[in-house]
Amino acid sequence: VTSPCKILKCNSEFWAATSGSHHLGTEEAPEFCTALRAYAPCPRRTARTCRGDLAYHSAVHGIDDLMVQHNCSKDGPTSQPRLRTLPPGDSQERSDSPEICHYEKSFHKHSAAPNYTHCGLFGDPHLRTFTDTFQTCKVQGAWPLIDNNYLNVQVTNTPVLPGSTATATSKLTIIFKSFQECVDQKVYQAEMDELPAAFADGSKNGGDKHGANSLKITEKVSGQHIEIQAKYIGTTIVVRQVGRYLTFAVRMPEEVVNAVEDRDSQGLYLCLRGCPLNQQIDFQTIRSAQATEGRARRKGPSLPAPPEAFTYETATAKCREKLPVEDLYFQSCVFDLLTTGDVNFMLAAYYAFEDVKMLHSNKDKLHLYERTRDLAPGNTAPSGTRPALWVALLCLSQCWLCLL
Repeated sequence: VTSPCKILKCNSEFWAATSGSHHLGTEEAPEFCTALRAYAPCPRRTARTCRGDLAYHSAVHGIDDLMVQHNCSKDGPTSQPRLRTLPPGDSQERSDSPEICHYEKSFHKHSAAPNYTHCGLFGDPHLRTFTDTFQTCKVQGAWPLIDNNYLNVQVTNTPVLPGSTATATSKLTIIFKSFQECVDQKVYQAEMDELPAAFADGSKNGGDKHGANSLKITEKVSGQHIEIQAKYIGTTIVVRQVGRYLTFAVRMPEEVVNAVEDRDSQGLYLCLRGCPLNQQIDFQTIRSAQATEGRARRKGPSLPAPPEAFTYETATAKCREKLPVEDLYFQSCVFDLLTTGDVNFMLAAYYAFEDVKMLHSNKDKLHLYERTRDLAPGNTAPSGTRPALWVALLCLSQCWLCLL
């Protein structure tokens, strides 16, 4: 279910120890060499489990290249050195960026503010697309979430329980493509129990270009919550680890969402097009059956019992602790507790909605309901009201007017 290759941890530890030293003067070379020698054994220890991993092979070759560049000998001290903090003007601290590296300033200087959209993936897994369509999907294996001219996002979903079609996100890869004088290409990778606070090369910004600070990664909660700001494309990405699995949320301008050279050859792009029909789960039908039967019902034909058995009543009570409004986030929470028995899926739904509140530009569309698509644009059921009851009340009011 999870990769035993821990090369990302090796990389993060090395770059955290040496951040800025290879940009400084030659007086720092001995300490940088010391850190390199301390780093070298880490990839060797994980060689057997990382043979097919590109990041591992890049690290192995990168060590040799850096040793040559800095004239480091293979023999010498290997203790982790204390390196001085970055001086003003270093690329990691640079705050002055060209105007072109600030989306709102460059593209919309003399026009209205851009329209922002939101996409999120969480839980078992549940997808909210850029068009506010809500789906529950299988999508086992690797699937693209976003694919445009500026970045690619790919998720890997793995079974939650042996033999089950219930899946959750165990790996996430985000590629920010090189953009003019703003940023170099950067790759962010996260997986179960590995939520780095840096890109794959150890940096925390867009590299050595003049506008590098227009791409920045910030650790909000160690090992649990990171945020990536890509100001040059007006984009904010939030990645969390909740329990064993990952959640993803993004805020992106429509112009960036639709920036593709050839839409016809774009293929599947879950945040924009949703899950294929054969990968979608009839969420409402299964939920109704769960409520009627009053017991857990999983998505596979013959599944082992979950770690903790929830009935429909206990699952709804548990979800109501964090999600008092019975919208689709609440229903997703109930569904996940019944299909997995893992209480962390309640937190995944809760944090997914917290991210929506932060990232979605239309506060009237935060909650999604079963019948939202049947209502006029901008009209959603009031908070805390069951959608079926709300529709019934509307019908009664119309009939009452006719009688009058």
